[in-house]
Amino acid sequence: MKSEPIVAAQLALGDDGVPTAPRFGDRYHPRQGALLQARHVFLAGNGLPQRWAGRDRFVVLETGFGLGNNFLATWAAWRADPARCTRLHLISVERHPPSRADLAAVAREPELAALAPALVDAWPPLVHGLHRLAFESGRVELLLAFGDAGQWLPELVARVDAVFLDGFAPDRNPALWQPRLLAAIARRAVPGTTAATWSAARGVREALDSAGFAVRREPGAGGKRDITCATYAPVHVPRRPPPGRPRPREVEDHALIVGGGLAGCAAAWALAQQGWRSTVFDRHAAPAQEASGNSAGLFHGIVNAQDGLHARWNRAAALQASELVAQAIAGGGARGSTSGLLRLAGAELELPAMQAMLTRLGLPADLVEALDAAEAARRAGLALDQPAWFHPGGGWVEPAALAGWLLDAAAALASWRGEVVVDSLQRRGERWALCDAQGETIAESASVVLANAGDTLRLLGRPDWPLESLRGQLSEAGVADFVAAGGTPPQLPIAGAGYLLPALDGRIRFGATTQAGDADAEVRRADHEDNLAQLRRLTGAALPLAPDRLVGRVGWRCSSVDRLPLIGAVPALARPVTTDQPRFVEREPGLFVFSALGSRGITWAALGGRLLAAWVTGAPAPVEASLLEAVDPARFAARATRRRASIRPRPTPVRPG
Repeated sequence: MKSEPIVAAQLALGDDGVPTAPRFGDRYHPRQGALLQARHVFLAGNGLPQRWAGRDRFVVLETGFGLGNNFLATWAAWRADPARCTRLHLISVERHPPSRADLAAVAREPELAALAPALVDAWPPLVHGLHRLAFESGRVELLLAFGDAGQWLPELVARVDAVFLDGFAPDRNPALWQPRLLAAIARRAVPGTTAATWSAARGVREALDSAGFAVRREPGAGGKRDITCATYAPVHVPRRPPPGRPRPREVEDHALIVGGGLAGCAAAWALAQQGWRSTVFDRHAAPAQEASGNSAGLFHGIVNAQDGLHARWNRAAALQASELVAQAIAGGGARGSTSGLLRLAGAELELPAMQAMLTRLGLPADLVEALDAAEAARRAGLALDQPAWFHPGGGWVEPAALAGWLLDAAAALASWRGEVVVDSLQRRGERWALCDAQGETIAESASVVLANAGDTLRLLGRPDWPLESLRGQLSEAGVADFVAAGGTPPQLPIAGAGYLLPALDGRIRFGATTQAGDADAEVRRADHEDNLAQLRRLTGAALPLAPDRLVGRVGWRCSSVDRLPLIGAVPALARPVTTDQPRFVEREPGLFVFSALGSRGITWAALGGRLLAAWVTGAPAPVEASLLEAVDPARFAARATRRRASIRPRPTPVRPG
């Protein structure tokens, strides 16, 4: 899916005080009030709150978020219902969302006013993408898809229980009522899914009927004669979803997680948010002792002129990482900062070109700014000779402390078993068994998550996945030595060709090297010298620090050749892949992987953990289908099939006569 700049909504007040959208010449709600419309049309029209009673999960899809009144009314109804579902998900598409200031200024009815400030506080930057907002300790989730509904509806990965059709009137905003959009909604429905809309237009009713909905008219309210309600009842029940898509499974809600680094701990945390229990196994006594064991690390998004899959994945991940790290810091679980990060752009990229790129991509200042060298130096607190991207939500954190906080946040739903070596993985009927070197069973479950970096390949029988192990050496200098050599500790983390972190515990950290296929565990003087050279390229100054006075740490990062993680269900190991689409690849039931986080473990942990949890539990995916496939472990086999098809010789045509 191609991203596009997001243009904020234009808000005005009509003569009757009702908010209007001049772009569409329509009201956001009837003059009788937003709450009346939400309760009568969208809640009662979908049989709510009765239909979610006793359910573990209930998913609502909305085609126009507007000012958020339907979400607030649904949330309020959920809070007031003692028989409410355990988890409520609302997925809403909006091409022209309001700015945070406009959202805060909206006058709300008393029942909605109590919840509105939390929505304003969580409001994301106005950038194209799927934004997750969580409330009620994660039990209420709002997935906001900013962008064109025609692009977004086919990209949503979810099974929907109810639909709020709430775009502006069909004659004012016809693009949102096209039959193909209602057909895309139907493909995310199941028999019994309901839909409701204020509109009673004939074209809307006919399009719903063509999409497989049984349509009926119901009495309106607030001066409206009738409204449209519908129930999905297709003549032919669609076949089950493709195997390469998250979907609910009738199994015990307990997963075994192999690997206790950031990936494994984030998986346990995200599964707990979905109500699942987990047990984390690691060969070390404490979490995050290997690739996640550096004393500090950074996180941030990236800016790319093409804004392709890498940029979109990293942008979505960085937004969630910032929220996660801020929570860990606020809770006293880790030290760090979310007050911003500078990524040097290189001397060859000039400020006007950077600013033009941000304008073309529609990336707002609360997501990323372009700074000249002087302004970048001022914010960093030291001399810099390059322009830089400033990521306001970026920063740094202690990775091991963050991993420990994730486990603590999962509370009683996650348990830790350290000093356990998983030697093999065995399929036993519908369950998986983790076994030790003697073949004895360590634990069994219907769901296993492999989050043990490159060792995942060994447990899977070494499938042909293009992963590599990258050795990295970090360097540390005492602040006193750093200053004596003419260095200035930075006020913000600086990234580029290497990185430089603010002082922590009297030490400055910088680096790091990247060496593929290097198994040497010793700290090397030559690598300290390489890190000093990187430091010189970052700051523009050569510091006479003696390599022998530096302290180092060596670790190995598991990375894929396309520099994206592996998150999802494991492709069937004994069957050849004959499709070039990951979503059609058969999977090993109940076996999942969360690996290849490379040097971006902090940035990818939150979003990756939530995507992994969606695969395991069947919750709505927190990313669109194109990003889901970009990190799907089946992507490599599907690409190989595509390549084979492209080079297959074509038959020579036979000419008559």
